[in-house]
Amino acid sequence: MRCISKYLILIIFSFGFFNKGYSNEIPGSFADLAEKLMPSVVNISTTTTITTKSNPFPFQFPPGSPFKDMFEGTPQERQTSALGSGFIIDENGIVITNNHVIKGADDIYVKANGDKDYKATIIGADPLSDIAVLKIDTKDKFKPVKFGDSDKARIGDWVVAIGNPFGLGGTVTAGIISARNRSIGLSRYEDYIQTDASINQGNSGGPLFNLNGDVIGINTAILGQSGSIGIGFAIPSNSAQKVIDQLIKFGETKRGWLGVRIQVVTEEIADSLKLDKPRGALVASVAKGSPSDKGGIKDGDVILEFDGKLINEMKELPKIVAETSVGKKVKVKIWRNNKEFTKEIILGRLETSDDFVAQDTKPKLPKESYIEGLKIRVRLLTKEDVQQRKLPSNTTGVVITEIDQNSPINYLKVNNIIVEAQKKKIKTIGELNNLIKIAQRKTDKNILIAIFNNQNQKRYIGVKLD
Repeated sequence: MRCISKYLILIIFSFGFFNKGYSNEIPGSFADLAEKLMPSVVNISTTTTITTKSNPFPFQFPPGSPFKDMFEGTPQERQTSALGSGFIIDENGIVITNNHVIKGADDIYVKANGDKDYKATIIGADPLSDIAVLKIDTKDKFKPVKFGDSDKARIGDWVVAIGNPFGLGGTVTAGIISARNRSIGLSRYEDYIQTDASINQGNSGGPLFNLNGDVIGINTAILGQSGSIGIGFAIPSNSAQKVIDQLIKFGETKRGWLGVRIQVVTEEIADSLKLDKPRGALVASVAKGSPSDKGGIKDGDVILEFDGKLINEMKELPKIVAETSVGKKVKVKIWRNNKEFTKEIILGRLETSDDFVAQDTKPKLPKESYIEGLKIRVRLLTKEDVQQRKLPSNTTGVVITEIDQNSPINYLKVNNIIVEAQKKKIKTIGELNNLIKIAQRKTDKNILIAIFNNQNQKRYIGVKLD
């Protein structure tokens, strides 16, 4: 009996402890929070003028036709409109929203202070992060909200979204943080917070709050076009603030630029490079004259650490580099030839133009040979290939002309160019064959090859040979 009583007391105590530990984290109502925050959230509407020409005929005139201007009607203007959300961060009317909400707009209107309409102007906008900063054209004062620390937000935390879905302003939804560090292919720098708080069209640019009433995210995207299915994405406040500060100060962003094209370090690549595990970012190519080029970074290096920050995954590096000040001298730890090296690099400013341009080519086809170890057919790269595809003038290698289905590199494409094997430049088909045979005699049978794909981008691939 005494034993049963002890267990009963333990159960009661445990239940009481659980209740005490978690009851404060589950709100009975969001009403007080919503009432406090709603005056700081605004509805945004834009108008854009589009010019079109009417055509009285049931067909189109070809481009350049002398009849096109003669018979097509006079230019006609029509206005289109769009809706979005935003939030106030300064009592003087500084508003944060998404760039795609105001992109291309002729006029921007903000509804705030009890459904009062104001005209707004753009202070700065950044397409890469999809963030824009507006200023309401008035001397009226507004109630601002403050940013919170998005790094402290945990999966499972309660969040509240307020916005203007489908033009229905002042809409409050609640949910939890479903995931962190999401990439969905919308922008160059992605580190989204995923939430199941209902987000729909028109919510873009609105705030995602924690239960303290701090903004920890900017609602940006949903999965699916028909409406909310419980998967929405927000830009973390810590990333957004850095962009916002620059837009307010300069009217534009000034991101750090390293000048490398990188790729994921796979398990096969890690084995080939004798890395302890897949980590870092593999340098596929270095832009000529870039900060990396001047600092001694080479193709095939693995960047393990940047400015004192470990690079565990490839996707972490672009974000860290972009958030580093232009002109700063940084230490970059790399893996090369089975050793760690440290390079000092002075960061440049990000170039928005692509370093590599896709080229459609139809080269002449010299004699082909079969590479048994890779189960592919290749031909020698010619000077005409190099010129037509605008590759570096010193490029040598072999062009893939046929790939067997059972090839260990059957995911590559015809016309890809193999330029290196085991960090050695390929000048002849025989050199490639020999390096493959040497790798086949080793215990792990791994080989690291470098290719130019059909977009003329250099990549490294770890291959497990039979």
